[in-house]
Amino acid sequence: MPSVITRKQVAAFLKPRPKDSHKGLFGTVTVIGGVNGMVGAAILAGRAALKMGAGCVHVGLLADNAPAVDLNCPELMLHKASELISSFPHPNPPPGGEGAIAKSNFKSSVLVIGCGLGQGPAAQKILYDALLLDVALVLDADALNIIAQRPDLRGMLFGRKAPAVFTPHPGEAAHLLGCKTEDIQHERTRSALSLVKKLNGSVVLKGAGSICATRDAKLYINQTGNPGMSSAGMGDVLAGMIAAFIAQGLSADEAMLLAVHLHGAAGDELAKQQATLGMGATEVTEWARWLLNQWVLK
Repeated sequence: MPSVITRKQVAAFLKPRPKDSHKGLFGTVTVIGGVNGMVGAAILAGRAALKMGAGCVHVGLLADNAPAVDLNCPELMLHKASELISSFPHPNPPPGGEGAIAKSNFKSSVLVIGCGLGQGPAAQKILYDALLLDVALVLDADALNIIAQRPDLRGMLFGRKAPAVFTPHPGEAAHLLGCKTEDIQHERTRSALSLVKKLNGSVVLKGAGSICATRDAKLYINQTGNPGMSSAGMGDVLAGMIAAFIAQGLSADEAMLLAVHLHGAAGDELAKQQATLGMGATEVTEWARWLLNQWVLK
């Protein structure tokens, strides 16, 4: 049976910041996604990463008409997705062809890929390039759908040394495991463990009572959250939160457990304000920041 995630457990991962802190101590998060019509997904993830304490956040967008700045959060650095992914240093640069990545001094602690990514050729090329990188990954949404379609990319996951966290909802999990959504929901614990084996990484099987399975197959269940969180953008925010905690030095598994529990707890605080209906992902980010600061101080 899975262990229940507790606030005491995840709050212990947090440490007060030293007085001589600077942004370089808290990592860089890169988010890549935001195809036409889905720019908001990548920006939501980027904002969440920033508000959970990442030192710097870059967002690479695939949309043709992508904005140059997020006016509501100008701290985010916005780029074209193709230019941003090519700026990562590659440990073994291929001589050419698919996956050829330019040499650069750009450094990122963790890469979030999939939020509004789409599944077209450009998205698949970017995901291929991302899997070649020696950087921690958080894979969500369309990144999972592409992996489900391409066995070659699934195979690449087993050649990676850096950690990866996968965040499927039941439909995406069914796609990855080649079964029906009903099968996933009927055997959520077993499904999460199957995904760990298939993807070679940590897994959050989202939904009521999210199941977290670590890379070494330890199981946890989260009991925070409520039906008001059944709205667009919640998964994007969660992905950004996980990435922020990895960037700040937590292990992938610690970051996953903390983010999942905090994400649901923020939704519960909103529900206490009689805001269950119409709850928005941006509001969850704000409440998560408030709670995070309370937890660090206690």
